[in-house]
Amino acid sequence: MSVLLALALAAAGPIVTTDDGPVRGAAIAGGGAVFRGIRYGAPPTGALRWRAPVRPRRWTTPIAAVADHAACPQSDYGTWNRAAARGGSEDCLFVDVRTPRLTPAARLPVLVWIHGGGNRGGAGGGTVESRITERGIVLVSIQYRLGALGFLSHAALSAEDGGHSGNYALMDQQLALRWVQRNIARFGGDPRRVTIAGESAGAQDVALQQLSPLAHGLFHAAIQESGTAGFGVPPRSLAQNEAVGALFAPAAGLAPDATAAQLRALPVDRVLAAQEAIVAPGLEDNSFIWLQAVVDGRVLPDTPAHLLARGRVNPVPLIIGTNARELPLHGDLSAAPGIVTRAFGSHAGAALAYYGLGPGRMPVSDPRLGSTTDQIATDLTFRCPTRVTAAAVAGHGGSVWQYAYDYTAPDAAPVTHGSELRSVFGTPATGLERGAPPLQSYWVQFVRTGNPNATGSALWPEVSAASPHALAFTNAGPIVRDATRLPCLWRDAP
Repeated sequence: MSVLLALALAAAGPIVTTDDGPVRGAAIAGGGAVFRGIRYGAPPTGALRWRAPVRPRRWTTPIAAVADHAACPQSDYGTWNRAAARGGSEDCLFVDVRTPRLTPAARLPVLVWIHGGGNRGGAGGGTVESRITERGIVLVSIQYRLGALGFLSHAALSAEDGGHSGNYALMDQQLALRWVQRNIARFGGDPRRVTIAGESAGAQDVALQQLSPLAHGLFHAAIQESGTAGFGVPPRSLAQNEAVGALFAPAAGLAPDATAAQLRALPVDRVLAAQEAIVAPGLEDNSFIWLQAVVDGRVLPDTPAHLLARGRVNPVPLIIGTNARELPLHGDLSAAPGIVTRAFGSHAGAALAYYGLGPGRMPVSDPRLGSTTDQIATDLTFRCPTRVTAAAVAGHGGSVWQYAYDYTAPDAAPVTHGSELRSVFGTPATGLERGAPPLQSYWVQFVRTGNPNATGSALWPEVSAASPHALAFTNAGPIVRDATRLPCLWRDAP
């Protein structure tokens, strides 16, 4: 290589040779670098659509990994995912990496982020712009197939794959985690210290990876922010998910018993239109259609409740928690009694009384937790499943730390779904205000050691049967609180 060529490549950005091929990133101050859009899987198109992902073909010429890349295909659900929807492509299986020290000798702990978005929207791009890496960790963000492309089951697909179909998105994530194990040392990371983390649907996917035998050994700690394996919703069996597939096919213009080849020949825009047209049986909120865990017998061998009850969980330390208020109830106050009655079963009378519903009762708002409908929605979908998960993991000897995010920034509305992300990924240099909760400090310490506690920080006690506590991140600082909430004693869905 000539001196001029070497200088040109150095000026263009650092090159790392992964085991699939070389990639060129962008240098950052202090010896670090950021890489955007490293291919970890072959494009899941044509004959590879609705199949387990495979590694890409190897390349030899350095590929630029410096610009924004395509998100996976998704419908436009509003401002939160509009840019991703407009730039979507089925060729979307990428990882992004930001490292503060681009040398194999660094052996820094690794945080792998799985984005949220209801398993039907969102993207991995942008996460690695966070300067959390300045605290001595490597940050990885992964993309995975969404919606029907990531979770559809159909009898024709099952017939050609040994009786299994669906959960392709979870297999994408597992392939990405294998890429991390093989390659992250070349970016300064330690493959023996990998923490997977996610928010909302990303947290659910983290939880399902903790329950999947196919993910064993691919990570060493986990963080679930506002999400659990089931969101309190009963899972679907493979047969039930195939029934959803039988609804999908006619919505896409095919016969219910369409062949696998006919399904794979569908234009992607027709796939997106069809997934929006179908209604899954038994759901209060159809936006949960791709959030209902699917027991496919391969990625997920049993229901989350059964796996948790039997202690069949990948044995890694866990941080899990919720925000004071999450998402609103699907339906107004008039719908609340019916939702509570269906959700609490034999405890419905006590639950209705607790929430102030029914004849002669008055619903009562809470200054922290919001309106009665806010409380019901957060309890059913987030707080109670979180408490069930934490208790189950701790009950089988796992190390669990539970939190409650209850901080309102000076320039923000009351706490809601996703509010904690600013405290995790922000820094004072990027707008995090003085006095903001120290989530980032606890998270980084956890990524380093598998325990969030460090000298000088408020003690965060582990969850146990004798100590069902959570660390509340409030405007007055971190406060240890009893995590028991009465309605959650009447719910057992993870």
